[in-house]
Amino acid sequence: MDAFSTIPEKEDLINWFKRKPFLKKLLINSHVHTPYSFSAFEKIDDIFVKAQEENINVLGINDFFVSDGYADFYRLATQYRIFPLFNIEFIGLLEREQQNSTLVNDPKNPGRTYFSGKGLRYPFTVSASNNERLQDVRNESQQQVLQMIEKLRLWLNELHAPFDITYGEIKTSLAKELVRERHIAKMLRIKINESFKTEAEKEAFLSSLYSGRECKANLNSNASLEEELRGNLLKSGGVAFVSESPDAFLPLHEIAGIIKEAGGIPCYPVLLDDKNGNFTGFEADFKRLCDRLRELNVGMIELIPGRNDLNILTKFVKYFDEAGFVIVFGTEHNTPEMMPLTVKARGNVPLGNELKLISEHGTCLVAAHQYLVSKGYPGIIDSNGEIATADKNDLVTLGRAVIEKFITE
Repeated sequence: MDAFSTIPEKEDLINWFKRKPFLKKLLINSHVHTPYSFSAFEKIDDIFVKAQEENINVLGINDFFVSDGYADFYRLATQYRIFPLFNIEFIGLLEREQQNSTLVNDPKNPGRTYFSGKGLRYPFTVSASNNERLQDVRNESQQQVLQMIEKLRLWLNELHAPFDITYGEIKTSLAKELVRERHIAKMLRIKINESFKTEAEKEAFLSSLYSGRECKANLNSNASLEEELRGNLLKSGGVAFVSESPDAFLPLHEIAGIIKEAGGIPCYPVLLDDKNGNFTGFEADFKRLCDRLRELNVGMIELIPGRNDLNILTKFVKYFDEAGFVIVFGTEHNTPEMMPLTVKARGNVPLGNELKLISEHGTCLVAAHQYLVSKGYPGIIDSNGEIATADKNDLVTLGRAVIEKFITE
């Protein structure tokens, strides 16, 4: 059954909405990873429990390469009366930027580009050829992971470690669908904590694991240790590092085509400033970024404000809002660290009302798109992927009506 089959047709819905009393501002998180890729949460249920505690009204699932979590996400959204946004994330390539050695939104690999689809159709459907293409990408990612695990096992054996790790064990106990680097680091952290009881024993083993380098992680913090294990062993220069196959990355135009066929909106995830105030070459010039995204027929962007300085974030968002882009915010939660679901800027700084309103309007547009596509209409983008802005206010109203109907009745 379609997620919005019980919501009335547009005219009846708008008439119902107009009779509603004063509406409170929505609390929104449009980008959360679940255990179907990697998540700070052990179960999807935990995401909704935390969202309810923080009075979140709208949540967007945003896993890498898969839509497998959609059914559970929709079931829980219905149970908790939290509006669901059905999203997906890919890793692709911008070939021009790769050739020019330009960093896009991966701060280490030129041309490598994280890219999202927002407001996809639920249930998720694409053609047989695109489904096969997606499966090829998933398979490539798992081949890399298998090779990493094998290299790590050989190193553990050489060190005479009192434990082993396997792909099967990691997938069964930690992963829902895809096994990723962070799952390997998590399993390694679990095995180390099980095998060595004192801090001195752990530090001695970690030093040998790091080829003599000192452990600098906080051993009382699972997140800190997992990040160090991942950085020292699985990233470039680590004993278990395996470079990704070019076949694991689709060209961006192909990713956008899959997203549109799945009923979604192509969306560029903005990295923006890091803690030292640095930007990638792709994003440093706002106008040039705006022009390049338009050239790519991308009219939507998302940000993870927790990474960014509030002043820079505000300046950036206002620029792209005035340029007509749809803008949404999220938290990701795709690291071991458990943070609030409430979106804030770097340093736990609250967002201003202007940013919250822009985010709310963007979210309402995605909600309107999901609803329209479910009813057999084109949604808010044209065949080129450009956002239909002529009736933007009406679409925002429609999206808010859809959200309100879902969360209140």
